[in-house]
This record gives sequence, C-alpha cells and structure tokens, in this order.
Amino acid sequence: MNQKTTIQIFCEINPSEDSEKVKLAVSNIFPDIELEISDTDITGKTNNLAILSQILKSIREKNVKKTYQRILKNNNDGDSTWFYLNKQAAFVNTVALCSEANESSLGPIKVILRSNDIEQVIDSITN
Repeated sequence: MNQKTTIQIFCEINPSEDSEKVKLAVSNIFPDIELEISDTDITGKTNNLAILSQILKSIREKNVKKTYQRILKNNNDGDSTWFYLNKQAAFVNTVALCSEANESSLGPIKVILRSNDIEQVIDSITN
C-alpha cells in the first residue's frame, strides 16, 4: 500500500458508558493512534497503516478474509470504505467484525479508510 491512505476511527460514547473504558476499548485495537475525546465520542485519524496490524493479524488467524472483503467492497464509495468493530470485544482486546452497527449493543467502532486507490487498499487488507 504505497498510495496515501487515511484511516479514521469513530466511536460513540453512550451516556451509560464510562469514557475511560470506551477509550481503552479503542486503544486496545489501535494502540498507536492519537485519540480526541469529547463527551459524546472518540475519534482518531492517521496515515500510518501499521495501525491496522491487530486487524490484519485477526483476519489471518480467524480466516475471515472473505467477510472483510465483502464488507469493504459493499461499503466502497469510490475513494473510501468502512467497517464496524464490536466495542465490547475490543474492550477485552479482541477484534470482532460487525456486519451491522446494531451487532454491537453499545454501538460499534467505525473504521473508515480513504485512499486514491481504495481497491488496492481493500486487496492489501484482505490478501
């Protein structure tokens, strides 16, 4: 993946949640991203593709390449794509892909990938 790729992370903080626990969940999966925390959400943005290392490791270990490929291609809008991760699973240091936002009862972690060659990014992640 030589082209410029931007990775954005977004996670809502529900009123019933402890913001520090939500921050920990996001940091467990994306340990090296600088996070911005407000009362209602946590966001992060980076061009460092190494931030996806835990996700790539999970894809290989769980043999879920086809699932990621399907979701990333379905959500592709030309120069970006996105996927959801389960927030509760992330809290216990586990990468769990969600097909729909409601699969994570407290809301998911949304990961958005932007690139001038998004197809190459999808191929790099899923191959």
